[in-house]
Amino acid sequence: MDGRKTAGILIFVLCIGGFFAYAYLLMLSEWSPIVMQLSMLMIVGALLGVIAWIGYSMATTRHSPASITDA
Repeated sequence: MDGRKTAGILIFVLCIGGFFAYAYLLMLSEWSPIVMQLSMLMIVGALLGVIAWIGYSMATTRHSPASITDA
């Protein structure tokens, strides 16, 4: 087996295992409220981070007059 296939299988197995660990923590453990809070915090942080990155890119990208075409 080549390295890419091994890495792919490892990533697949770790993701499935991570899902079951997350499901256990969320549904069956006493840590459920903090897991939910941290999950929401990460989701909102990631979303706002992407939007901030788009805004930064828009603010710092130079406008090229050559890219405007007259229609």
